[in-house]
Amino acid sequence: MRLPPHIEVDDLISVGVLGLIDAIDKYDASRGAKFKTYAEFRVRGAILDELRSMDWVPRSVRQKASALNGVVQKLQNQLGRPPEDDEVAGEMGVSMDELFNTMNETKSMPILSLEDLGIAKESGEQQSLLDCLAGKGDNDPQTSLRLNELKEIIAKAIDTLPEKERLMISLYYYEELTMKEIGEVLGITESRVSQIHSKAVFRLRSKLKAIIAEEM
Repeated sequence: MRLPPHIEVDDLISVGVLGLIDAIDKYDASRGAKFKTYAEFRVRGAILDELRSMDWVPRSVRQKASALNGVVQKLQNQLGRPPEDDEVAGEMGVSMDELFNTMNETKSMPILSLEDLGIAKESGEQQSLLDCLAGKGDNDPQTSLRLNELKEIIAKAIDTLPEKERLMISLYYYEELTMKEIGEVLGITESRVSQIHSKAVFRLRSKLKAIIAEEM
């Protein structure tokens, strides 16, 4: 898992250890769950809670991301297709360099927040995917169903990206190549790789939210 540069792995390890201690204190064998399964759940939950509490994305960056997304959606509705970079820059009244800088800033935001995945309950209320999975065992049918749904949503969003951006997502997040290594594979400069990555992340985030709005 890739983390923002200012988040120390040692800090997360410490949080994980506390989660393990908590699991040892609260484990109840009579409930039928294996300790390993229960402990992994508690440790993972402790680390995710810590990451959420850090909220490392500044408000100014969130505002830029929101404004950029609004312009892209507006142009897409007007044009009936994804807008080109120069069209977005023109609508925003900024240069291409300024547009890429904005995209680069917003790429630090999570591509997808699990809290954004609303799941309808029988009562008609919404609950997050995390709430839905909380307390479920590894073999729980609902857990498997929701995780499979999440995988399908992400795969569907990736499939909508332009070929070069799909390749970028695959090489960086699945193959875990560095920007420099990707540049060597594609025969382009590292700065160009960074630009494509920023565009891919922004577009993927927008696609995911659109798909979730349609399907959830």
